[in-house]
Amino acid sequence: MVSDASRKGRATVARYEALIQVSEALRAYHDRDELVRSLARELRPVIHFDFLGLALYDESSGRIIPFVLEATGEAGETPVLTSDDQLTDWVIRTQQPLVVASIAEELRFIEEMEYLRRQNTQSICCLPLETPQRRVGMLLAASRQPHTYDPQDVAFLTLVANQVALAIDDTYNYGALQAALQREQERIHSLEASDELLRTLSTVLDIRAVFGKISKVAATVLPHDKLTLTLHDNRNRSLLSAASDDNTVSPTFLQANDGTAQEDTAFTLPDIRTDGRLRAEPDDCLEQLQNAGYRSVIAVQIPAADGWLSLHFWSKRIGAYNQTQYPVARRIADHVALALSHQRLLEVTRRASVSRDRASVLERRVTALAAEVNALGGQRRVIGESKAWKTIIKQATQVAGTDTTVLLVGESGTGKEVVARLVHRTSLRSEGPFIALNCAALPEPLLESELFGYERGAFTGATHAKPGHLEQASGGTLFLDEVAEMSAPAQAKLLRVLQEREFQRLGGTRPMKADVRVIAATNRDLRMKIEDGTFREDLYYRLQVFEIRLPPLRERQEDILPLSQAFLEEITRNVGRPPAGIAVDAMNTLVQYDWPGNVRELRNALERAAILCEGGLITSEHLVLAPHPTIAISPGGTDVSTAFAPTTTVHLRSIEKAAIERALQDARFNKSLAAKNLGLSRKQLYVRLKHHGLF
Repeated sequence: MVSDASRKGRATVARYEALIQVSEALRAYHDRDELVRSLARELRPVIHFDFLGLALYDESSGRIIPFVLEATGEAGETPVLTSDDQLTDWVIRTQQPLVVASIAEELRFIEEMEYLRRQNTQSICCLPLETPQRRVGMLLAASRQPHTYDPQDVAFLTLVANQVALAIDDTYNYGALQAALQREQERIHSLEASDELLRTLSTVLDIRAVFGKISKVAATVLPHDKLTLTLHDNRNRSLLSAASDDNTVSPTFLQANDGTAQEDTAFTLPDIRTDGRLRAEPDDCLEQLQNAGYRSVIAVQIPAADGWLSLHFWSKRIGAYNQTQYPVARRIADHVALALSHQRLLEVTRRASVSRDRASVLERRVTALAAEVNALGGQRRVIGESKAWKTIIKQATQVAGTDTTVLLVGESGTGKEVVARLVHRTSLRSEGPFIALNCAALPEPLLESELFGYERGAFTGATHAKPGHLEQASGGTLFLDEVAEMSAPAQAKLLRVLQEREFQRLGGTRPMKADVRVIAATNRDLRMKIEDGTFREDLYYRLQVFEIRLPPLRERQEDILPLSQAFLEEITRNVGRPPAGIAVDAMNTLVQYDWPGNVRELRNALERAAILCEGGLITSEHLVLAPHPTIAISPGGTDVSTAFAPTTTVHLRSIEKAAIERALQDARFNKSLAAKNLGLSRKQLYVRLKHHGLF
């Protein structure tokens, strides 16, 4: 005899087997409406109900859509609920099942309970429909008998609800997938149809002649009323422009203010009449397009061989374009770029032949110039036998093999740029450029633009972008002479270059990498500049990683005569009657002088003497120098004694101060005129006024 437990076990197994069959049946539906219509029939084998309801939840709008799947009468009307106290809302919000054993005794959810009583039902079981991705809604089963649904029924019905939720979610996903596939198939079909024609068009040698045809082909995949094209080089100069019609002018430059034209980018503007982000050239271009009825635009910009190419699709409808159309616009732009490459192929081939011939001529010229530079002693300017100079050369060669920042400190004319070039020539960057910038020779705004470069439109007159010295020195060395004269903003930007190895052009938004080795030089006491607040302390420590101090020429007396001989060899090539040499008395005079202008002054004095001697020996009479302590030189050689004779020394500082005072008086204290008469910039004059206390 079969026990009750055995019968219950077999019933439970049969129930779960039926659930598996129902699950498979539900998964076969791909249309939501068809699934809803068939749900009552499919669930009948596993759920006991006299009334079956369904509520679907729309997450985007927050709306709940009720369905009556099976009613107790002929046809169940859909309930209209107005109360805030709703059973459906409670179940969807809490995601908890709800069992009402007796509808007559339930005091909550008044509208739903009244509706269910009219359906002659007495108990209900409400189950949330949920998937891992979202809340789907609620399933409600009702019975004409009270206390129909016990905890075991709820546990089983929860499994049923899970299968229903998955089936409904599958219909959503399937529908979305089918729609996406349909759109993709249509797009691919259109692109494939246009590709063949665009490939044919790409063989032409003048794209402007067939640009109208390109517009018609492109309109099949990206509808528009007008198509315009611009091609720019890397300096934003317009190389070519074309339009599908001649009714209005075409922009030679078009950019959204929040984008960068040179980058591979795209943007849309829903209404060019009200959107202020667009700027174009010529200035009246936008006005003419607006007057012609054009309202929206999609623009795509891609790199091209000569710079960058921009296509603009114009529509007379507001909001005609959106971001989903960017790939299609880029695909068309790619084909146009291919057509342009064919157009320029013949021109490039012709230019290549001319360039090869010109390169051969230039190569021969460069070889000749290099030989001439070497003959002029350019490589032999690193001259000196003194211990101090040999120490400098040793330090320079030690630091050359690294990328360490170098600070050269010394009086004006001591050869700081010569040492900087030596470091560069013996470094791993020797094949790269050596770019020198005198920070005191430029006014503050011009210094920043020359050092960091600027973008088009960064300031009045900036008609095109220009790379700065930092970019020009990429892969090589940047030499900043008189770095103490830098303005505070420029110091802050230079500090970022040294710390982060990046910078921005003036008016730019993109950080750029600085692949340079920085060598700075100054003839000022930077610690005093820090104390008076005109130089940043943090920048000083960044520059002073490896400091080389260059002694003045008066402390390198052993080097005066070797330098004089080397300079004289250079000078003789540029004068009509070269001097025969340097007399002994002139050698004494050269060694006696303390050279406030250092090596630079020495060369200038010798050049002047070479002209005055008219082919004879340079004597002391030809050296226009103030008297200084004497050092005897033996007639038979260049041995230098240590005996000094006291004389009056005229200090260069006092001479400079007197000259500035006289220039100010002559100019009636007009500083601009005084600076011009002195051959100085206004900034340089102010520096010297402060230096001599003449403010």
